[in-house]
Amino acid sequence: MSAFLVLLWRDVKLATRSGGGAALALCFFALVATLVPLGIGADLKLLARVAGGILWVGAVLAALLSLDRLFQGDYDDGSLELIALAPLPLELTSLAKIVAHWLSTGLPLTIMSPLLALLFNLSPDAIPVLVLSLLMGTPAVSAIGAIGAALTVSLRGGGLILPLIILPLLSPAVIFGAGAVAAGLDGFSPAGALGLLGAFSLAAVLLSPFAAAASVRLNLSG
Repeated sequence: MSAFLVLLWRDVKLATRSGGGAALALCFFALVATLVPLGIGADLKLLARVAGGILWVGAVLAALLSLDRLFQGDYDDGSLELIALAPLPLELTSLAKIVAHWLSTGLPLTIMSPLLALLFNLSPDAIPVLVLSLLMGTPAVSAIGAIGAALTVSLRGGGLILPLIILPLLSPAVIFGAGAVAAGLDGFSPAGALGLLGAFSLAAVLLSPFAAAASVRLNLSG
């Protein structure tokens, strides 16, 4: 457990330092949420209607900016091979990197979302649903993203291929997350969409460390 926590803390520090990608993701999320209302115009009802989908897509794309660094830095400097030989199983190593990515990217994006929701005139009743959906769904973004990052770690230009691999897999999270916000906006219960989102996210977090670890082993053995 101590080795897991050390690796987790190390990756959080690397992600939050200058050039680590976490600050870039937050800036990108803020820019997307700022530019879309400017493009759509001053129709407040239309802005509120598209708020859930736009903010969810913006959060997913923002998280992608730092996903390619999940294993790439360690692979480039050779430390990934040492980590693979350490007593800590690669599955727990992958889990530590997933948690670190969520703490440095997914959680800050979730915390920022209520402020950006005001730009879309999202109702006060729907904003808690948006925050809850992002809190439940962004772990799936980090988890599924870890699989793509592990698969492309040895490829030149892997950061360009990564979105093509994981974006289709993340479509259920976007659908359920945006659907929950739309239900809250219309006065219906978002429990059904949130339940499906939670189940999807839980399955992703439980299964992805094994898939990511297998992908890392495949790249290291090659």
